[in-house]
Amino acid sequence: MPLSAPRVWITRTQPGADATAKRIRTMGWEPVVAPLLEVRPIKGAMGTAPAPDTLVALALTSPNTLDMIGSELLAYSHLPVFAVGDTTADAARKIGLAHVQSAKGDIHALACLIARNIPAGRIFAPGALEPAGDLPALLPDHQVIRLPVYETADTGIAHPDDITAILIHSPRAARLLCARHPVRAEAIVTISNAATTPLNGHFNGEIRTSPTPDEEGVLTTLGNAPSPV
Repeated sequence: MPLSAPRVWITRTQPGADATAKRIRTMGWEPVVAPLLEVRPIKGAMGTAPAPDTLVALALTSPNTLDMIGSELLAYSHLPVFAVGDTTADAARKIGLAHVQSAKGDIHALACLIARNIPAGRIFAPGALEPAGDLPALLPDHQVIRLPVYETADTGIAHPDDITAILIHSPRAARLLCARHPVRAEAIVTISNAATTPLNGHFNGEIRTSPTPDEEGVLTTLGNAPSPV
């Protein structure tokens, strides 16, 4: 009887969780999709969005923004678009935004990319109600207009059984995991140092932090499943 593959708990929000599951299955793991958080739109949020002709750029910090208000962002398609990473940039291009650049990193990399390309002006940054970083503080020479268009909420999911590794894609997911679950796994792989910090002192197993704050880095850090002995 063949041994079953080691199980990896994918805690990220949908639809990203399913995309991750497809990839790690090819790496020899058995994915367990059980998001700690779910994304919910904030109704009517775009009713207070700035007029497109008053802006110099659009800043996107998550593909969740595109999932929630993608069609409404087409009014800003004439603007240069700065995305935090390749996944967000690809999602922006998919809805029809043409002038897209990826910072290929975190919010600090995004701020640097914008500062290099946009000397000053008003920048529209629709995103999460509780953002992972403070883009306006990182761009003091610009007027960054933040607009919450979605929020993330606790799914109340139970800790899956027989888990070898856990993937954590955000600091909030890490905090929620520690607050609500006695963690039972050999290792946790996080997307960034910010996502690792809440785990310190709350997990006795191995914590591996991705060298780059993106999906590629997380999967490389996870690595292929160990072969059965």
